[in-house]
Amino acid sequence: MGPELDLRDRPTEERRRGLFDALTEADVGETVDVTAAADVDVHLVRYQIERGRNLAWTYADPDAEPRRLTVTKGDPLDDGALGAIDVRDLKPQRRHQVLLAAFDELGGGEGFVLVNDHDPKPLYHELTSMHGDVVDWEYRTRGTDGWRVEIVKTGESNADDTGVVTRYDVREIPKAERHPTIHHRYGMIPEGGTIELIAPHEPRPLRGEFRQRYGDSFVWEVVEDEPGRCRVRVTKDVRSDEGDDRGEGTRGEGTCGEGTRGEGNDRDEGSDPTRKEDGIEVIEELDVRDLPPAQRHERIFETYADLESGTGFVLVNDHDPKPLYHQFTAEAGPAFRWEYRLKDPGEFRVLIGKSNATDAATDGAATDGAATDDVVADDGKPASGGSEAPF
Repeated sequence: MGPELDLRDRPTEERRRGLFDALTEADVGETVDVTAAADVDVHLVRYQIERGRNLAWTYADPDAEPRRLTVTKGDPLDDGALGAIDVRDLKPQRRHQVLLAAFDELGGGEGFVLVNDHDPKPLYHELTSMHGDVVDWEYRTRGTDGWRVEIVKTGESNADDTGVVTRYDVREIPKAERHPTIHHRYGMIPEGGTIELIAPHEPRPLRGEFRQRYGDSFVWEVVEDEPGRCRVRVTKDVRSDEGDDRGEGTRGEGTCGEGTRGEGNDRDEGSDPTRKEDGIEVIEELDVRDLPPAQRHERIFETYADLESGTGFVLVNDHDPKPLYHQFTAEAGPAFRWEYRLKDPGEFRVLIGKSNATDAATDGAATDGAATDDVVADDGKPASGGSEAPF
């Protein structure tokens, strides 16, 4: 058993210094057991860059706090090689946070290898929207043993993220991928957080989707509206759960600075009349809480793909699987059904099913729930087409 390092009561710089010192003193192959108040992946990426040394680390739990992880010191990096950050054991929300922070800290010419359990294409769109053309993105491997992408910052970034959690320039995202990418990331931002969208014009169809999916729980604000460029900020409204009776919000008309609140309907995805469980026979319960995060989505989609029309299963998860809902709605077609049955800390239960052919026909032909393969261009950059797994 290696040394133990408790960083919980240390300021940021002291946390980094303490972590660096412990790893420098460790021998090759030795482990350091770390306890921290927050994720330390950014510090570990910096250690690999500054000390030219391989590291491997695993968190004991994908989301529990304090954060507990085991870091193993490896051999020196080969000349020109980049250190890796494996995010497969992190909760999806944490993945974006640590990867954005790690990229922010990179200097020109610095980078890392991202290891993930599926194509991290949404991150590519997010980084290029935030930082512009200084993102060099090259796929190294793709497959069941993990996706590996080499990410390098080619120069200094002029990113300005003041007041927002993240930004997407949808003009640079293939049209078929825009809405799924935005919904997937919006589901991860905290209450009170803001996502900024840059589009050629106000994306009113997207605003309609937000009303349908999130009811009165968001504020839509157009902050810039010029020919060919419209900036919209969408904020998760923390006041939406306070029980106030405001009724239907105002509709924005694209005027700069005018806020738009989602139309009030006091319902979540589970009570959408097109998502009711009528006629769905529950045939099993799928509890994924004991599975590593890397295996959960694969098991869920396999179970859905095996369903017959008119059947479903109850998914049991340790957090709200809302990003999964967005992926299903983007890929599974009108036969897909989703119904929350329990929302408790540490235990969420959701009925996931396929309606029968007659019901699905009212909305159009149903499609199979299995995800299609992502497409990667010959130059290593993400190509248009295909589907995106929640990241």
